Amino acid sequence: MLWGLFDNELYAELDGERFGPYYPVSGPIPLHRYRAFMRGKVDERSERIRSLADQLGLPIAALAGNYVQLTPPGVPAELPRQPFDAETHEYHFPSVIAGKLAIADELAQPLAKLAVGDQAFIHQVLSETLIRRVVL
Repeated sequence: MLWGLFDNELYAELDGERFGPYYPVSGPIPLHRYRAFMRGKVDERSERIRSLADQLGLPIAALAGNYVQLTPPGVPAELPRQPFDAETHEYHFPSVIAGKLAIADELAQPLAKLAVGDQAFIHQVLSETLIRRVVL
């Protein structure tokens, strides 16, 4: 007779004391396989709290309930600043002729048909700068 092989009750003995009975959680486990450890609600909650603390950057002592005083960071270090010339990043006409062609396209008429004063003003502006924002 194979006594104890098909029993559902499991007893543990330690120093002559018998503990149990312990019953199986579910059905039989196939050979060479291991059942995953079942996590309870307390474990899931503690994991959720720990991940939230990691996101917030809280120390472990704050989770344990010990007195932890969080100090705000000191005066932030001054970030290095490097000024840049905004005009270098703007569109420039490649030449005076390209600027005149853009003005003619904007006015929808040839520059030769403009008054002499207007032509002189356009020539003066294009001699000073070729920045599209200023010219147009």
